Amino acid sequence: MTVPLPGVPNWVDLATADLEDAIRFYTALFGWTAEISGDDFGGYTTFLLSGLPVAGAGPLFGEGQPTAWSTYVAADDADAVAARVAVAGGKVLVPPFDVMDQGRMAAFLDPAGAPFSVWEAGMMRGAEVFDLPGALTWAELNTRDLEGAKGFYGTVFGWTFRDTQVGGLPYVICDRDHAPVAGFQPMIGSAWPDDQPPYWLVYFAVGDCDIASDHACALGGRIVSPPTTIAVGRYAVLEDPQGATFAILAGA
Repeated sequence: MTVPLPGVPNWVDLATADLEDAIRFYTALFGWTAEISGDDFGGYTTFLLSGLPVAGAGPLFGEGQPTAWSTYVAADDADAVAARVAVAGGKVLVPPFDVMDQGRMAAFLDPAGAPFSVWEAGMMRGAEVFDLPGALTWAELNTRDLEGAKGFYGTVFGWTFRDTQVGGLPYVICDRDHAPVAGFQPMIGSAWPDDQPPYWLVYFAVGDCDIASDHACALGGRIVSPPTTIAVGRYAVLEDPQGATFAILAGA
């Protein structure tokens, strides 16, 4: 991934039913340290890798809110992004608002129903390290409508697209200023239950995919998709003890 410029995923955070256990799991798995905020931020936790922020976590706030990772895309104007989302057929779930002096955020659904957010940096820029083991390395939309996703995210973020294949299946690389920033994967085949909604999947870099997968299981997690080798490396899809899905990737 590139540095977090506008239109580039620059932060991920976890909404979880058990924040204390999530801190236990992810610090042990990725070597993170946890910096827990005060009451002003509701106990929001920033995960640090070698002292630099890489991800966040917080408790569930709404009834029915799932335990899940959220993807944030950097924005230089969250209000302008919200306007483009509405015009392009998405839904504004949470209108732009200030998070004190830290930044400005908003949350959306794309036209197919996949949730995502934007972060307009203030004092908090977003993640400050990428692609190293324990850091965010990729963001991927799993969707049943590749062409619709291209139209929507192209309008909202100015992305351009390259059609390719991964494992013999269609895959779309999303570029911003000629650099890859995200991917689209079609939800086709028996791996995708008919009632599973589209979603953004976050990938964290690891040194060894197989070892990290086994470690996640030993910590109480679960392997959703076992380690598999593709052109860019070896990846697996995992689930934490509270049910949040995420992926790991050991680059080739």
